[in-house]
Amino acid sequence: MNCFSFRNALLLILFLSTLAAGPVLADDKTDKVDKLFSAWDTTTSPGAALAVAQDGAIVYERGYGMAKLEDGLVMTPDKVFDIGSVSKQFTAACMAFLVRDGKVATSDDIRKYIPEFPSYEKVVTVDHLLHHTSGIRDYNALLELSGFRGDSDCPTNDEALDVICRQKKLNDLPGEEYSYTNSGYFLIGLIVERVSGQSLNQFAQDHIFKPLSMSHTLFQQDHAQIIKNRASGYASDGKDFRLNMSNWDEVGDGNVYTTVEDLYLWDQAFTNGKLGPGITDRLQTVGTLNDGTKQDYAWGLVIGEYRGLKTVSHGGSWAGFRAGILRFPEQKFSVICLANLSSMDPSGLCRRVADIYLAPLLKEALKETAAMPKPVTLSPQELAALAGNYQDTKFGLWMSLSVKDNGLALGEVAGNLPAVPVSPTRFQALVGATPLVLEFAPMEKGMPRRAKLTYGTEEAYEFTQAAPLKPLTPAQLDEFAGDYNSPELLGVTYHLVVDKGNLIVKFRSASQSPLRAMAPDKFTLEGVNLDFVRTKGGKIAGATLSTGRAAGIVFHKLKERIPAQ
Repeated sequence: MNCFSFRNALLLILFLSTLAAGPVLADDKTDKVDKLFSAWDTTTSPGAALAVAQDGAIVYERGYGMAKLEDGLVMTPDKVFDIGSVSKQFTAACMAFLVRDGKVATSDDIRKYIPEFPSYEKVVTVDHLLHHTSGIRDYNALLELSGFRGDSDCPTNDEALDVICRQKKLNDLPGEEYSYTNSGYFLIGLIVERVSGQSLNQFAQDHIFKPLSMSHTLFQQDHAQIIKNRASGYASDGKDFRLNMSNWDEVGDGNVYTTVEDLYLWDQAFTNGKLGPGITDRLQTVGTLNDGTKQDYAWGLVIGEYRGLKTVSHGGSWAGFRAGILRFPEQKFSVICLANLSSMDPSGLCRRVADIYLAPLLKEALKETAAMPKPVTLSPQELAALAGNYQDTKFGLWMSLSVKDNGLALGEVAGNLPAVPVSPTRFQALVGATPLVLEFAPMEKGMPRRAKLTYGTEEAYEFTQAAPLKPLTPAQLDEFAGDYNSPELLGVTYHLVVDKGNLIVKFRSASQSPLRAMAPDKFTLEGVNLDFVRTKGGKIAGATLSTGRAAGIVFHKLKERIPAQ
């Protein structure tokens, strides 16, 4: 090959590589964006795909890192990802078409469409499902407690519906509280299918994906389905990366596969009207609690604000995939980030990208780290009086407080994170740039101490101090041993045994770490909390189990032991 032809060939390669990477603008903004993703932009790490849209066009898109480590497949913007809960807005859009056409009313009792759903004290409506105010326990947590493992089992849709319908109680009365639950959107998807006579994927293809030319987008309802150009999901074990994929086929709450380029087409539908009148407006209608309080959660979308500008957003997390989509409607600016590594935070990265592009328009200064109030000094006696075990009043979550370095260490809930006193009743720590605040309520005569733990502006927990606990004797520990059955968890049986002075749960998906005693008849293990129930005669008759998004699940102690599963 002569020099002239070699030079032209090289130019052609460079030109084609530019096309493959999308419209890259070599300017200060894109350089700053690339630096945000530099830690993952290697041939030895999973990474992310990014699309930045402004004024109706993609102004920058890129892939960072690897789409498939095992095959050496480089990440590009056309790779297909599981977007987790970002899927919910598509399920909500399907419901919006049925509501528009008069086939479903948001005020309808869901038992009109799902007659096998239990009848509770208050009616659960379609509106409750859409806005996470139904109080229904989360079916993902229920299936995991029933023995289904996220990385190796495949619960059927019938099993998912069965475990929802077996619940004797709700977490909250409908409409009383916002409590995020995947069960709501799984049931919305089921209603769409029963009313339309189509699968959720086919309905979405006909009404959303095909009209918007989203040719690489689908609800995956068969985990064995081949999806071309799909990225693999990964998690880190501290030293290396491991595949982290899911075999679960349930849809509605998740399981949409798509690309950043297809999500850009979806994003533009909120301004170009291609879905028809009223659909996107309905999706941005927030919910209202029974007391009239407005929520920020709309139809699968969060209506919020960032640095003084209105935003519409949602995040997603499932297996080794993470997703974030952030829209600034008044600025006609959007950021879409899809990642294939479980430790990444696409929603946070979307905000950092917006910081770069919208810098002149953002009305509030960017706080790299939250301001910490000046610490105060408390005596050892004052700190010791606050130490002890505290239980969340709703989900049974435990917090153990111990004195450490002139402050308190927050065990169980925060991995012994140290919190410093900023007043005699207020302690504070930082998780990254997010403040975590522990506030003790004034003491009331004859009542246990109470405390409120707040993380940022979104999560708050009310804790009550438990009675002091003496070390359990072997005879006391033996009282808890036995077999415990729960009809609410598909009839599973947990085997509790005493092994080397510890109480252990023997069950196919349970951790083999020992249960930790927190208070009389109360134990915890990795976020799962067991409160044992006694008869009037003092014998243990059963237990209630609580975990995140599912509280008060009933277990009965069997009179005779059965063989371990």
